[in-house]
Amino acid sequence: MVRFYGMRRTLWVIERSLVPSVHNSSTRAIGVSERARTIRLLEEGGVTEDGGAWLDEVIPRILAVIREHGEILARDLTRKVSGLDQKITFYNRAGKQAGSTGLSSRTLVQLAVESRVVRAHPAGTWISGQYRWAEMEDWLGGPIEELTIEEASSILVGRWLHTFGPGTEADLRWWTGWPARQVRAALETVGAVEVGLDDGTGYLVKDDLDPVEAPEPWVALLPSLDPTTMGWKERRWYLGAHADRLFDRNGNAGPTVWVDGQIVGAWAQRNDGEIVYDLLEDVGREAVGSIEARARDLQEWMGDVTITPRFRSPPDKDLGASAGLSRRRSGNGLGPDRRRLRR
Repeated sequence: MVRFYGMRRTLWVIERSLVPSVHNSSTRAIGVSERARTIRLLEEGGVTEDGGAWLDEVIPRILAVIREHGEILARDLTRKVSGLDQKITFYNRAGKQAGSTGLSSRTLVQLAVESRVVRAHPAGTWISGQYRWAEMEDWLGGPIEELTIEEASSILVGRWLHTFGPGTEADLRWWTGWPARQVRAALETVGAVEVGLDDGTGYLVKDDLDPVEAPEPWVALLPSLDPTTMGWKERRWYLGAHADRLFDRNGNAGPTVWVDGQIVGAWAQRNDGEIVYDLLEDVGREAVGSIEARARDLQEWMGDVTITPRFRSPPDKDLGASAGLSRRRSGNGLGPDRRRLRR
């Protein structure tokens, strides 16, 4: 598994085998646009008058230190590479100071979106948010395979359709962050087949058209930003009217409770490790019993480990902060159901 900048300039955890398709379909273009942004920040932040020349001079020195020392923390890199011990100041549209970040961190992110360095091992335990950095080729054991953008895009779209299909063009455009022409070309290359959905036209790959038997009843407690929850843009068929209560303003999902293919509530972990949840509709006694069992299993598995989310969705904030909150049910109702052909 590799921590890799890809679709929508988001940091993903992907299989090693997917690195070439993500890099060639998405990361390459992101690296170009992000370099222009970094240059602008360097110049507007008063670091240098020529951001491009500054990057061209400092990047080889950063890579040389990483090659010599291996995995390295940003703070240690700052001590070894002159010129990185500064901060970039950000300004809003009104010209007022809006924040700042370390120059080493910003430069490492630029190298990461150019697929030249990668987040390696965490600084502490597996729940640490601070990582050492390594050279990409060294971490992967060789250079990233070159693919045309058409080849890379079709591989990624094929994998998405096998996992999330049936899905719409809007779903794919949102998930990839690609322009419409790139998505449509990839759909044509993989031979995607149009299928009818309650909310329009969807797509499947040719070998995934056979109907599947309905699964047994199931429940799941999925974490923040889980790939399933974040798989589609058009979410009403599995989310109903709960979007405002489960997603933040940027469309990021908090921890969710699922029953038979639909999101019906949220869960959180309190500071003492207790798993609590809130159901937004009546799912029936049997499903509630299954959710209770899942919550107990999750709490036992986590043990004394507690996780601090990088962002907190509205219910996550409420559940985590309300020490006296009891598990409860309410009936708000979901919207129209869109049955998937799989799952």
